[in-house]
Amino acid sequence: MAAIWVLRLGTQYWDIFDMACTNCFHPTSNGGTTEEEARKTTKTHSSRLDPYALHVGENRLLRDLLMTKEVTVYLNIRNAILRLWHANPLVSVTPEEASGCAKESRFFGLAEVAYKWLTRNGYINFGCVQPPKAHTLPKRYPKEARQRTVVVIGAGVSGLTTARQLESLFIQEAAKWIGMGERPPRVIVLEGRRRIGGRVYSKPLRSQVTGSLPNQLRNTAEMGAMIVTGFEHGNPLDTIIRGQLGLRYHLMKDALTIYDCDGRPVQEERDTLNTELYTDISDRAGDYRAEPQKQDTLRGDEDLINRCRDPAPDGFAAFQLEPIPSAHLKPHIPAARRGRRRNAPPGTEKLTGRSQVIEGESATVSASRAAKNMGWEVRPGVARNQSISLNKIANAGDYPTLGTVMDEAIIQYKDLIDLTPLDMRLLNWHHANLEYANAAPVSSLSLSGHDQDTGNEFEGAHSEVVGGYTQVPRGLMNLPTKLDVRFGRIVDSIHYDDGNGHDEPIATKVVCTNGEIYEADEVVMTAPLGVLKSGAIDFDPPLPGWKFGAIDRLGFGLLNKVVLLYDKPFWDDDRDMFGLLNDPETHGSLDPSDYARKRGRFYLIWNASKISGRPMLIALMAGNAAHEAEWADTSTLMNEVTDRLRGIFPSVQVPAPLEVIVTRWRRDPFTRGTYSYVAPETRPGDYDLMARSVGNLHFGGEATCGTHPATVHGAFLSGLRVAADVIDDMAGLITVPEPLVGPGPIKQDFSASYGAHLHPPFAQAGVLTTTEVLPVALDAAPAQPFIKQEEGATEVPTLPMIPAHAPPPLQKKPSGPPAKSVCAGDASFWVSANFDGSDLDYEAAIMATILGQLGERPVKPTRPGVNPFLLFTKEKWDECKDFVTKENKAAGRNVIRQTIGKWWQGADDEAKQPYLAQSQLAQEQADSLRRDWEMNVAKWDQEATRLRKEYMEAHPRPQGSTGGEKVGVSKRKTNVSNNIVLDHTI
Repeated sequence: MAAIWVLRLGTQYWDIFDMACTNCFHPTSNGGTTEEEARKTTKTHSSRLDPYALHVGENRLLRDLLMTKEVTVYLNIRNAILRLWHANPLVSVTPEEASGCAKESRFFGLAEVAYKWLTRNGYINFGCVQPPKAHTLPKRYPKEARQRTVVVIGAGVSGLTTARQLESLFIQEAAKWIGMGERPPRVIVLEGRRRIGGRVYSKPLRSQVTGSLPNQLRNTAEMGAMIVTGFEHGNPLDTIIRGQLGLRYHLMKDALTIYDCDGRPVQEERDTLNTELYTDISDRAGDYRAEPQKQDTLRGDEDLINRCRDPAPDGFAAFQLEPIPSAHLKPHIPAARRGRRRNAPPGTEKLTGRSQVIEGESATVSASRAAKNMGWEVRPGVARNQSISLNKIANAGDYPTLGTVMDEAIIQYKDLIDLTPLDMRLLNWHHANLEYANAAPVSSLSLSGHDQDTGNEFEGAHSEVVGGYTQVPRGLMNLPTKLDVRFGRIVDSIHYDDGNGHDEPIATKVVCTNGEIYEADEVVMTAPLGVLKSGAIDFDPPLPGWKFGAIDRLGFGLLNKVVLLYDKPFWDDDRDMFGLLNDPETHGSLDPSDYARKRGRFYLIWNASKISGRPMLIALMAGNAAHEAEWADTSTLMNEVTDRLRGIFPSVQVPAPLEVIVTRWRRDPFTRGTYSYVAPETRPGDYDLMARSVGNLHFGGEATCGTHPATVHGAFLSGLRVAADVIDDMAGLITVPEPLVGPGPIKQDFSASYGAHLHPPFAQAGVLTTTEVLPVALDAAPAQPFIKQEEGATEVPTLPMIPAHAPPPLQKKPSGPPAKSVCAGDASFWVSANFDGSDLDYEAAIMATILGQLGERPVKPTRPGVNPFLLFTKEKWDECKDFVTKENKAAGRNVIRQTIGKWWQGADDEAKQPYLAQSQLAQEQADSLRRDWEMNVAKWDQEATRLRKEYMEAHPRPQGSTGGEKVGVSKRKTNVSNNIVLDHTI
């Protein structure tokens, strides 16, 4: 096996084959696995991919080309490449490193496909990193050579990501254009503003205080996007913010106090009661949501993938896998099985308003029983099983809304429990929180599809970028090389080729209001949905009806902020936020509709001091209140929020703010709002229609990312996706090498523990009969690897993988049954021309004599499969179960396993000693059994050889028998036979 040494910015990967591919789980002395090794299985989840199944795109590419076992091999290679990338995203993964993730040279084709697919689709080598460049490419290109152009409209996160990814892909696939006598394409970004970032805008404060933030960062206020909603479970911003740019960030605390209209804090018990009630109502409304359709793809062997092992080659005996302690494997709940989205209780999810996915029981429990379980006092006379019915209101019209159904549930709950005006204010605070999440009043949200992105939420603590979120788009623009961004270019019209086969070729042009015209081969539109809805850009030819329909049906909402800068904080600076309740238009009303207009007014106030470096509060205006902020006077808003703050902090002098900023995103001609939402008339596939290209006109932006809409990471992912669409159009689809999997190793047959050596039919001097791993560039043919020589090393002669006269490898058919046996390439499979069936009878008679006198050959004992952690788990399970269910009665097996894992990690050596001793004893017993087996099997083989000789002397082989072949080898000699082929060569 050849070893590779690669230096990845200070991290040495000695022999990538071992470190990243073959032994992801190295068995410890007691049969367990280390936590570091188990951690590697989560890296694929960190890329938003299922480690045990092909992505839809991979499935489309490979479903007709892979055998069942090869799916597992491919997934192991793909997962190993992802581990390399996540280990150090400051350095691109090279083709040579990717090929090193294949355990056998015949799988280099799989490594090539995995590497190309991951690269093109933005799962590796993306962001602010230098792309790998082929050494054979010229440093300079002829000036007269043609160069194609891609024009990207919009320098927001989506547009900059698209441009950055395209420039990287053009470098990596430059050989395609050089082969056509062209220079690699160029990318031009057109931006109407004088700044980058789009809806990510960290506005510098008028007064800057030097040294208030580290590294001379500026004091800024976030006008738009502000929160990173968890770095785990595949957020690509984790790679950018923490892995590449190394930005400082503030992890947010979920402590939240809600203040009533009079300034007094709401009792925690009352807050919790209403939170649980609102969760129950959300769950009942969720019964009417449209269930997403899951697309099934090819799956691998989970046990093997967990251990980073490939399936055993054909003809090998099954082997026992070492156990993996469950505490070492982080449980991952598939998106489709995580439960229904619910509005978040007081806690982390209030940081963004995004609904949280919580596992729990559905709304099958009657409303009265549910209310009682929450802690509400049910009205006298209410039956135990009395419930609420939402079917009538949910089916009243063609386009029911979430707000209408939830308000009806609140009204019906009033008949079961005593809801006070305070309860109504709290429930409407949650409404405002949901309106913040969707940038629209709940009465404008689709009942069946408002949470269509369920199951794709990221995990981990929410955070804010210190010094401003704009550092992310700034990094995308400048690193590793500066993008060609042209400011002040307001697009007036786009003339494109819709691909409908016109008589004459159509020139693609982007016309700006300043008179500039940009000719392009491909155009990428990343302007916000609000701009498309406004009709500010003309399209020639007009967009097709299906595209206009999706633009019209999707909603584009609004959220505004009031930023307040002070000289010093008068609030608890350790808290990241606090909430405010609002009175209805009719004081003391119990009608939910009376709260709709004002409930989102300053409903949540952020403490932005940690990220701005100055004492700063940011008040949110959600729902209908966001629209009122568009036209309200700044001084009016400032005075109103100041009065509310003085009521909350009566013991201190609340001054007027030093600086006030009010956002008005609807009036911004480059956005026309904030982010998309699912309106009542929106159809399930509209986000996909938004993402679909029209000829050479492509679309990006958060409104084209159905899995993560209305988010910065959704905009980023859309940029990766649309870049792949463009490169597919310009360079063609990924080419699959032929053969995708090379021929298997040539088999050699050896006696297991006895008998004569059988020479392989093709064995000869100088022929390589075992398969070594020889990492090579993925551009080389999979079946002809080369060894990269270190400087001064002696050249290794090239050895043929199979002899020249061996049967040629079979070409796989795209689908359908094989033309002949899949074993056709194995000469040992076929019966010799002079085969005589009497040989089988003669061999059977010999074996009958041997087995009759000696009995069956001793069976090899299995491994004990016992390690200290498993023994500890078995003993502590009931104790741990009682412990965790005290805090959470719904705790499942995964919670218990995780808790036991923590107990084991926290135990000292003395506590672990009994389990270590038991494991050691089991291992010693297993060793003793193995020694006994080795002695007994040697004795059995010796006696069997003697009995065979005696039988053959007493009963010579019948005349006419070939007598020249051993028929009892471990090879199948015929596809159709009534004879028994015995697995012995004695």
